[in-house]
Amino acid sequence: MPSTLWGLPTHPLVVHLVVFLIPLTVAATLGVALWPRARKVAAPWVLALATAAVISVPMATSSGENLEERVPHSALVERHAELADTLLPLAAAMWLGLAVLTGVGWYTRRRSATAPRWAGAVTVAAAVLAVGGAAASGVQVVQIGHSGANAVWHGVATHSERR
Repeated sequence: MPSTLWGLPTHPLVVHLVVFLIPLTVAATLGVALWPRARKVAAPWVLALATAAVISVPMATSSGENLEERVPHSALVERHAELADTLLPLAAAMWLGLAVLTGVGWYTRRRSATAPRWAGAVTVAAAVLAVGGAAASGVQVVQIGHSGANAVWHGVATHSERR
């Protein structure tokens, strides 16, 4: 990935994919995991959205690592980078739960009118994984965004108020 696009650092541009896709996927995941009718209708679409969201995370972290090499080192930048490194496993857990929910739904619809005995337990376990991954991903995106904004804007308002 290039370190700049149109003369701007890539990271602030790419990170907006994550900031948009993860919360959207979190909301959609909660709907699909907790509402069986939504699961039947939307699970494949939400899984596709989650796939795009998960793919966007390494793009943002990679571009962030490129930017980190070009900015002065600080504890705030380091904290932001550490938090960002935790998002991919959380988003992947959300994706895995969605994938299993989608797969179980597809399998049971292709079979007879009665679902196999295991389907209920697997559905509950997948829903718990999807909801847990979604909740953790949503919280982590907020924390990462806050730490990034703090790293960029720390002291700016205080400095301008001194004038």
